[in-house]
Amino acid sequence: MTNSNTQINIDVRAGNGARAKADAAANIGVQEKTDAHAGRSTNTGIDHLYCPRCGAGYAYDSIVQLCRCGSPLLVKYDLKKVGESLKKFDLTARAPDLWRYKELLPVEYEDNIVSLGEGFTPVLPLRKLGAATDIDELYIKDEGIIPTGTFKARGAAVGVSKAKELGVRTLIMPTNGNAGAAWAIYGARAGLNVKIVMPKDAPAITRNECAAANAGLYLVDGLISDCGKIVARSVSVHGWYDASTLKEPYRIEGKKTMGLEIAEQFGWELPDVILYPTGGGVGLIGIYKALRELRELGWIGKRLPRLVAVQAEGCAPIVKAFEEGRTESVFWENSHTLAFGINVPKALGDFLVLEAIRETEGCAVAASDDEILAALSELAAGEGIFVCPEGAALYAAVKKLRSKGWLGKRDRIVMLNTGAGIKYPDTLNFSPPYLDLDQTL
Repeated sequence: MTNSNTQINIDVRAGNGARAKADAAANIGVQEKTDAHAGRSTNTGIDHLYCPRCGAGYAYDSIVQLCRCGSPLLVKYDLKKVGESLKKFDLTARAPDLWRYKELLPVEYEDNIVSLGEGFTPVLPLRKLGAATDIDELYIKDEGIIPTGTFKARGAAVGVSKAKELGVRTLIMPTNGNAGAAWAIYGARAGLNVKIVMPKDAPAITRNECAAANAGLYLVDGLISDCGKIVARSVSVHGWYDASTLKEPYRIEGKKTMGLEIAEQFGWELPDVILYPTGGGVGLIGIYKALRELRELGWIGKRLPRLVAVQAEGCAPIVKAFEEGRTESVFWENSHTLAFGINVPKALGDFLVLEAIRETEGCAVAASDDEILAALSELAAGEGIFVCPEGAALYAAVKKLRSKGWLGKRDRIVMLNTGAGIKYPDTLNFSPPYLDLDQTL
């Protein structure tokens, strides 16, 4: 990422700003901001958007998506301003949701916040499985209890709130399922028109969520990368707001609150390792961004946790790039895995994921579908936690890394389960025995 001291020239003309104004005039994708400055200020420290690849800067108060160089944009905050108005212990009096960190989020006015109570999910100790793997402190942060059942609600809450503030009327996105469901639900709450394009093999429950929220849902006989191409063509024709992963700067700000919460929940003494299931990698990038912001604020020490990107063997472009010492990944042909949420053949922000794991002395590791299924059962039977397949991949990775000695017995380790197992009802195939009405066990 660009050093925080880098000189940045703000270009208010770049990106999609001009197109957004034209669309507003045509009443297509956005509308003039009529209420963006109504209500009470959040005291956000947002300062500008910047490109982590070329260093270009952009104003944040108009619709801007990718940098001119094609890179995702990130939000830069005036952390000196934030530090003067907010102390970490002030948080204890605030509501237990992600908006407790409003000064470190991009929404300017509270009236524009779209919320369903998301955030501040529990960190649970796994004593039985920790003992089984000879690890003293093994934890799981469970995003399965969040609205819509996955961590995608975080990105949707902040992304939809900022889209509302910017005057967006219609947004469109490709999805493997859960992100689309979350953006459909939050979009409905915000009164936005939402269009979702997902692979036909995505979990049926996510389709139902989109339908329930009255989103425009379209299925594709292909992968999320194919859905993304359709979305890109549609955006170029209609001028809709592109909410694809990292093609708008604000989803990551919602995801980064997982890192803020972990720091606060551990009393500002960070764990040694954080494992994260990685498809598009926005959550891992966000956690890394959050920890760097906390370090600049002086709320945590200099040492950051080692970040581990976990993928499936059937789709492991980040793992391959990491092992080969590359700064970007190569498109993974013929990808397949039961952990559908991380079936992403090529992530737009892959270079940011690889930077995060290397800068924290972390690593990338893959698990097979059989290992994922076994880990899912162990977590449910051993700890009473029914996680999504992506979350189960983390425990499979823990066992691998512990057996190799990369994880130590005294390491404090946090696995970030990204969703509830009940969102994947067909993952486990089990046929219980039937009893006759007159039988006794």
